[in-house]
Amino acid sequence: MTKMPFPPRAEARPLTLETHGIKRQDDYAWLRDDNWQEVMRDPSVLNADIRAYLEAENAYQKAIMAPTEALQDTLYAEMRGRIKEDDSSVPSPDGPYAYGIKYVTGGQHPQFVRTSRDGSDETLLLDGDKEAEGKAYFRIAGASHSTDHGMFAWSFDDKGSEFYTLRLRDLTTGKDADYDLKDTFGGGVFSADGKYLFYVRQDQNHRPSKLYRHEIGKDPATDVLVYEEQDPGFFMSVGKTQSGDTVLVHIHDHETSEVRTISAHSPLDPPHLIAARDTGVEYSVEDNGDLYYILTNVDGAEDFKIVTAPKATPGREFWTDLVPHKPGRLILSHDVYKTFMVRLEREDGLPRIVIHRLADNIEHRIAFDEEAYSLGLSGGYEFDTTEIRFSYSSMTTPSRVYDYNVETRERTLRKEQEVPSGHNPEDYVTRRLHAPAADGETVPVSLLYHKDTPLDGSAPCLLYGYGAYGMSIPASFSTGALSLVDRGFVYAIAHIRGGKDKGFAWYKAGRRENKKNTFTDFIAAADHLVAETFTSHDRIIAQGGSAGGQLVGAVANMAPEKFAGIIAEVPFVDVLATMLDDTLPLTPPEWPEWGNPITDEAAYKYIASYSPYDNVEAKDYPAIFAVGGLTDPRVTYWEPAKWVAKLRAKKTGDSVLMLKTNMEAGHGGASGRFESLKEVALVQAFALMVAGKA
Repeated sequence: MTKMPFPPRAEARPLTLETHGIKRQDDYAWLRDDNWQEVMRDPSVLNADIRAYLEAENAYQKAIMAPTEALQDTLYAEMRGRIKEDDSSVPSPDGPYAYGIKYVTGGQHPQFVRTSRDGSDETLLLDGDKEAEGKAYFRIAGASHSTDHGMFAWSFDDKGSEFYTLRLRDLTTGKDADYDLKDTFGGGVFSADGKYLFYVRQDQNHRPSKLYRHEIGKDPATDVLVYEEQDPGFFMSVGKTQSGDTVLVHIHDHETSEVRTISAHSPLDPPHLIAARDTGVEYSVEDNGDLYYILTNVDGAEDFKIVTAPKATPGREFWTDLVPHKPGRLILSHDVYKTFMVRLEREDGLPRIVIHRLADNIEHRIAFDEEAYSLGLSGGYEFDTTEIRFSYSSMTTPSRVYDYNVETRERTLRKEQEVPSGHNPEDYVTRRLHAPAADGETVPVSLLYHKDTPLDGSAPCLLYGYGAYGMSIPASFSTGALSLVDRGFVYAIAHIRGGKDKGFAWYKAGRRENKKNTFTDFIAAADHLVAETFTSHDRIIAQGGSAGGQLVGAVANMAPEKFAGIIAEVPFVDVLATMLDDTLPLTPPEWPEWGNPITDEAAYKYIASYSPYDNVEAKDYPAIFAVGGLTDPRVTYWEPAKWVAKLRAKKTGDSVLMLKTNMEAGHGGASGRFESLKEVALVQAFALMVAGKA
């Protein structure tokens, strides 16, 4: 048997901290580089001691996983084999043209193309592979064209730090302007005449807080500051209504929003406020003619309703209900076209699409048959249309893109996801279970497994969860999951509190002072899978990323005996220290989600009671694999680094503990559609190793 290498140990440098008269000791606070903001822009300036530790952990991880390298190669080849390399989207029509994205064989990055409306005369607008040449990391954040089809705005990140560079391309010449718009939040919005671009710039603390108006072709130094958000707890973004008439300035945290509007036809006008922010009230805006159509939770509409308001007097006192609030029916989004409105909503844990005719308010739904599935709406570019586009998939059914005529109710299949290596849905089973929680609630659990997998408790299980920010994890098709399922795994998604899978109340019951419900729901899902003999506790590998990494870190402390392994990707595990550090990019906007431990002693104590890093103890833990990104602005690299360092010092037993820090990427991991698969293969190899199948 090969002797395992000796794991690295970070030096303990005790630091005593005090808040609300409560003292705590942090032995690994030094792993947070004082110049972290510079590291986001230039990773080479990382402190030498910190770099040495991270690289030692990377070397250890590589040595531990070396026996699985052939397996990783096989997994990578399988996953790549399920991806159609020369793939393309269904082009979206806009006037005389149609716009789309395609990939070439071997290409890592998208190509943006334009054809005539009938699909002929293709023109390459942007070659992502060419733009990425010579860069260790490259990701295109967004791209949009002007209404007159003459200009193209595109943005990219080449550090993983999510400081985006925005460029403007003349579609007549195919050349970019000789200047860049730096430190933006991503894409921009053109005025109706194509002469101006609105974009959001980030400050030094990575907060999108300033809206600028850029005149095409002019020196960016002359850009006009249109609006600046002063509250560091609110982020800003810019968008446009489906009609194209209105530029939308969104200002929001996790529970409160405010919208300002600018006429796309009068771009020099100042922004106009729809309704002033009111803590706990959220709203989003679309328009049609003289009316705004507003999706909101105002007046106790917990699961949201849709109201209308005159553009001339858009304040809340003029809001009139159009689609009333119905408890348990969560309205997720709405798009407004010339003659109809379409909304995506969820009820009984499943999404659905509803068409609402504006002339007479008659509604109908688009029906679906499967027990668990995922839906997505694509707004397209056109306003005066009778068609919408949506995507559908389930855990067994590859994604399908449909055009739907709202008048004839005919559904046209435009594209079906190809799996080049082959996929037979009949070989797989998808189920929806309901796991009982201790307080009487039931937790939905979506399952995928091969029809030949024995359900006698012997199957290994990958149990995935997130449970934060109201985000619901869809029961959608995953080509990556098939590699585990084909090897006898049960793949499960726990739709735990903190998401909105069962309405807005499901979200509220898993945030702030109710956060521990998220963790106990996940444990309840594991218990139910065992009780129903889908798996056994010593066969379950828990997986979560970001806030889901917090989840699996917490359950590792709370119920280590119920899991064989933990996969924590960019895990938010140092919750207390991060929520106490208001210089970090996301901390002030995060207080509505987690609580503010700086001003609220009760919030401090509650967060301290579950924060994974603060609750590491001297006990046996499952096998743990943590993954971080050096330039990650969302979950900073030192969170998983500190967590693993403390686990190494405290844990008992001989279970594997590994940390991998991607030294050239951020929150999303490696860039490129194939490079990212190598990280998925590594994580799956760990799961197979823990399950004894490597």
